[in-house]
Amino acid sequence: MPDIQSSYLQVLRDFVRSGSEDCRPYMDGLKPELHSLLPEDVITLHEKCMLRLLEDVNSTDADLYYKRSFLFLTEMVLLSRERENVDRRDILIAHLKDKILSNSNSFRTMSSKYENVLQHMDSGIALFDPEGFLSFANVKLGQFLGLPRKSMIGKTLYELIRMRKISKGMRRLLIKLHREMFLYRLPFQEVIDEKGQHFLVTAKYDEELDGDILISVKDVTDFKRIEQSAYYNDKLAMLGKIAASIAHEIRNPLTSIRGFIQLLQPELHKLGKQDYAEIILSEIDRANDIIFEFLNSSKPTAPVKEKIQISSLIKEIVLLFQSEALLKGCDIQLGDSDPNLYVWVDVKQIKQVLLNIVKNAIEVISGVPGSYGLIRIRTMQVENQVWIYVEDNGAGMDQKTLSKLFDPFFTTKQDGTGLGLSVCYRIIKNHGGVIHVESEVGEGTSFRIQLPLN
Repeated sequence: MPDIQSSYLQVLRDFVRSGSEDCRPYMDGLKPELHSLLPEDVITLHEKCMLRLLEDVNSTDADLYYKRSFLFLTEMVLLSRERENVDRRDILIAHLKDKILSNSNSFRTMSSKYENVLQHMDSGIALFDPEGFLSFANVKLGQFLGLPRKSMIGKTLYELIRMRKISKGMRRLLIKLHREMFLYRLPFQEVIDEKGQHFLVTAKYDEELDGDILISVKDVTDFKRIEQSAYYNDKLAMLGKIAASIAHEIRNPLTSIRGFIQLLQPELHKLGKQDYAEIILSEIDRANDIIFEFLNSSKPTAPVKEKIQISSLIKEIVLLFQSEALLKGCDIQLGDSDPNLYVWVDVKQIKQVLLNIVKNAIEVISGVPGSYGLIRIRTMQVENQVWIYVEDNGAGMDQKTLSKLFDPFFTTKQDGTGLGLSVCYRIIKNHGGVIHVESEVGEGTSFRIQLPLN
C-alpha cells in the first residue's frame, strides 16, 4: 500500500495542478495497481492522499483542488470496478459527490475556524508573498496601523508606508521593519512608537512558507512596565541599603565640622578669610541635601493624604517659580485647570514632585542659548483620575535618555545627584498613580502625572 499511495499522490498532485479536464492520461501508470483494489479501498486511499496534498495549500487553492479531485476519484473508482463488470455509474457518482461535498464543507468549516482564531489574536499577523505583496492581515494589525484591514491586502510594505492614514510613529516603525527584516532578514526586533508603546516584531522566513514572510507584531508595553517596575524596585532597594548604612555616619561629622566653622567665623573675618568659611558652610549644606535625597529615595514616608483643590496647588507652583524663570530667560504659565477639581494627596510630597520637575525644566531651557523658553502646567480630569501636565519647549531627550530617566543616580547634569526624579517616581507610585514622559530631541518634553481622585 505505501508504494501505491506514493504513486497515487504523485499522479493526483500532477492532475489537480495541471488545469486539464481529462484525467485519463494521468491514470495509465496506476491501472495495474488499481485493478487489485476494491472501490472502498480507492476512496480510503484518495482521502489519505488529499490530506497530504492539502497540508501546504491555502484555502482558495484547497477548494479548487477538492473540485478537481472529484473528477479524478470518479475515474479511479470506475477503473477499479472494471474487473467486476458492474455498471453503477450514477449510484457511484452520487455517493462520491456526497463524500467530496461533505469533506469540502468540513474543510471550509475548519478553515473558517482557524481564520477566526488568527483574526482575534492579540498579536498583529501579516503574511507577505514572495513578490512582497500583503496576502493576509488580521484585525489586530489593522488596529496597530490605524488602517482598515481590507485596505491593506494586496499592497507592498512600501505602499503601506506611503498611506496617508499611517501615523508618523507607525511610518517610522514600518521603515525600520522594511530595512531590518525585509532587507537584513533579522528574526525579531523591538521597536517603540511615538507614544512610548513597545512592540515586539518577529519574522519567519522558513522554507515551509514557500518564500512567504510571516510577520507577527505584539504590544509588550505592559510587560515592559512590569519589567521596568521590578528593575526600579531592585535599584531602590539597593539604594535603601546604601543610605541606611552611610547616611547617619556622614551626617554626624558634617554637623561637627559645621559647628566648628561657625565658631571660627569671627577669627576668619579678622583675617579677611570670611569667604572661605561661607564656601565651606555652603558645601556642607549641599552635602546634607544630598544625604536628605538619599534618605528620601530609600525610605519615602507614607503619604498623609488630604483633600485639596488641585488648581490652587498649581497656582502656588507657578508663583514660586515665576521670578526665577524670568531671570533665566523663560516664562512659566498656568494652563487650563478646573477650579472644581479636588484630589486626595499628600500636599508636601506632590509639591516636591512638581517643584523637582519644574526646576529641571527651567535648568534645561536656560541651557539652550538664543531661545526663549516656555513652561506650561495644566490639569484635566480623565475618568476617575486627575492628570497633571508639565510641558516645556526645551531641548528634549532621546529614547536612550528617556529609558533611564527615573533610574537612581542617572543624571545629565554636571552637578546633579540623579536622585530627584527617582524620588518623584516613588512618591507618585505610593499615591497609586503613574508618571509618563514624552520627549523628542529639539521638540521639548511633556511630563504627565496621573493620580486617582479618591
